[in-house]
Amino acid sequence: MIPSLEDVSRITGLRVYGRSVSGFTYPCYHDLAQRLLELPVERRSSLFPRVPLQESLGLFDVGKGAGEREDEHLDRLIRVSRRELESEPGAQADLDLRRFLILFLGRLLFAMRGDAVHCRFLPLLEDLSEIGGYAWGAAFLAHQFDSLGASERLTLTSGFFPFLQVWAYLNLLALGRGDLTRSGLVPIARRWDARRDSRSLGDQLERLQEAIDIYPHLDVVWLPYLGERDEGQPWLVQARPYFGRLVWVHALNLVLPFHLFLSQRSLGLLQNAVEFPIRDWFRRPGRSFRGLHDTTDWHEQAKEQINNWEHRGKAVRSDATTDDVYLQAYALKYGGKVYKSARHQVDVAGEIA
Repeated sequence: MIPSLEDVSRITGLRVYGRSVSGFTYPCYHDLAQRLLELPVERRSSLFPRVPLQESLGLFDVGKGAGEREDEHLDRLIRVSRRELESEPGAQADLDLRRFLILFLGRLLFAMRGDAVHCRFLPLLEDLSEIGGYAWGAAFLAHQFDSLGASERLTLTSGFFPFLQVWAYLNLLALGRGDLTRSGLVPIARRWDARRDSRSLGDQLERLQEAIDIYPHLDVVWLPYLGERDEGQPWLVQARPYFGRLVWVHALNLVLPFHLFLSQRSLGLLQNAVEFPIRDWFRRPGRSFRGLHDTTDWHEQAKEQINNWEHRGKAVRSDATTDDVYLQAYALKYGGKVYKSARHQVDVAGEIA
């Protein structure tokens, strides 16, 4: 199971169609930040502190009121922001809009470990009329994948956590981690609240790990959107051609192959036996931004992968008649690794096959 472009579209409402989020990255964004944001960025740096950015927008001390729900708080912030932007002259409104967007992208959708806000999307914000044409949802999914470290030594992650939470609520209902409090709202993230748990975080984590270890296969909801209507979601109509495709997803210098063929069950298909991909099979022209690098034009660096996105990759199809061959191959490839440190003794061949 992996989150898909359809999950991003239905849960968040983000646009998963249109131009790939690609362009130039630079070793330093000082001059660009001075010109487009009128905020200082240190020389030879790509980051600026969160607090001055929030203060420039009047958002640093805007907290949630007593008894105010999250959606009510958000609605209030939207009203205040719109009123402020409408009252400002054009140049100042554009300045504040860029500041807000870089905060929204760098601190929420594409959050990184730590407290600073990254400038790497700033070049795409120069022409405000073009921002709506990018496939921000596809870039968001690339960032989510890259943020989920596989190392047991990694104790921190990044990204927009509510997306993964709601995705788990929809697919793993028996875990009982979310409360459906506002049925029918779209995007789907608006329907759910995290279930309150008074136990310590360590206790919660241990119980959750045990529950996932023994999660009943038949309780997995493979097709959570059956019966979901499209009313009130115009973005879904244009997004549908991108669903169920093996395609490269782009977030500037992060360019990742979307291995949807490994989770055909989530498309309502029987799972074909596959050769499980290894890191060397794919030339990764980009990876998550770490530190400084040379000025790079990703339209040239990842030309083949961008062309793949523009042609929507290729459809994922299955000619399998049962899942047995896939499950046996999975047991042979990963069975010992998956259960090596399990909290319970498991018959690998029996449990997986």
